[in-house]
Amino acid sequence: MVRLRALAAVAAPTAIALGALCWFADLAVDAAVLAVGLVTLAHAALLWRYERSLARTLDHALTVSGDVTMSRPAVGGLSGAYAAACARLEGRWKADLASAAAAAGTGLERVLDGVPEPLVVIDRRRRVLRANRAAERLLGGDLVGRDIAGSLRHPAVLDALDRILGGVQHQEVEFSWPGAVERSFAGHVAGLGGAPAETAPAAVIALYDLTAVKRLERLRADFVANASHELRTPLATLLGFIETLQGPAREDREAAERFLPVMRQQAERMARLVSDLLSLSRIELDEHTLPSGRADLRQIIQTVLDALERQAKENDMTFAVELDPGVTMLAGDPDQLLQVLQNLIDNALKYGRRGTTVRIRGRQAAAPGAGQPIIEIAVSDEGGGIAPEHIPRLTERFYRVDTARSRALGGTGLGLAIVKHIVNRHRGTLSISSELGRGSTFTVALPVPGPMENG
Repeated sequence: MVRLRALAAVAAPTAIALGALCWFADLAVDAAVLAVGLVTLAHAALLWRYERSLARTLDHALTVSGDVTMSRPAVGGLSGAYAAACARLEGRWKADLASAAAAAGTGLERVLDGVPEPLVVIDRRRRVLRANRAAERLLGGDLVGRDIAGSLRHPAVLDALDRILGGVQHQEVEFSWPGAVERSFAGHVAGLGGAPAETAPAAVIALYDLTAVKRLERLRADFVANASHELRTPLATLLGFIETLQGPAREDREAAERFLPVMRQQAERMARLVSDLLSLSRIELDEHTLPSGRADLRQIIQTVLDALERQAKENDMTFAVELDPGVTMLAGDPDQLLQVLQNLIDNALKYGRRGTTVRIRGRQAAAPGAGQPIIEIAVSDEGGGIAPEHIPRLTERFYRVDTARSRALGGTGLGLAIVKHIVNRHRGTLSISSELGRGSTFTVALPVPGPMENG
């Protein structure tokens, strides 16, 4: 019925026009009927093609919009259904765009939070639009919406930000961050361009922690200065004696006999220093490589005690060794582990009181946190002890509690630094405990050898 009404509506004007021609212009009725029939058939064919095209378009619109509840209506309802499907399709597109925008925003937040350096996005009013987790940890939470000057108060950074907002593209600044431990940062401030609106993103601030780099630079400079000083003193002594022996004391045998032992002592001091510097350099070079060998602890201890027996007798000191029965093998480099014990026992002899005992203990213990078992090797002396403020720095290169006494005893200031690096290479730990007036204990903890090390 719908199709017939549509055909009638289309063919009616033609039929009326032909009827008027038959009435007023003597047009033959047969010809008029034939013309109406042909026009009607032509319109029916065009209407059928239009209906099919509109139906296919409607089906596609329904499919894209995802509307499974709506079915194709009859011919008369195609236009309305098509309009409804287009409206649903537009709504679907808007929803998809909104979802994509939200997903992009969430993805950007995740990317920013994944960056380890603090990042802050600022608008033209200097208010924070976005800040990643690293920035919140450094500057405090709840940054968004606040003026950056309330959290990042350093004038150099704020001046750089003002220049960026004034049209400059890039600014680099370095500044110190106060706190319990002062930290050094490099700040990179860059303009974002874009919309001139006050609330639009205008600049990004990226902060890079330079504390470790600065500390390494200071340590390197101190190391060079200390090494130069340690070498300069014995060299100056040797040169002075040599000049004296070549000049005024050329024929003075007594002076030569006094000077030569001192010269030998200073030359040996330089030789020890150079040897320790080379040893430390080699150890640091391999520190990242875990040793694959194994070492006999009892044999190492005996080798060290034999080498230091004369020094112990000169100081009227004795050794006491206590090893648990199961503590025999160690995983690691035998030569380096021997160097660790030699340095620790040598220090105990140097700084322990005359007539006392140096104790070496070895035992197996449970690692902190119920991890792999460890072997603890402790070397204790009965000396004057070390003040607590010195203990954290004892493993620094050239650090001495008593510089004059250390040099007089032949120390280079590198022994404990060497011990620390060797222990680090063996994935162990070094702990120091001391009590003034009673002595000190240096404890090395190393992982227990596994089946492969023992095999």
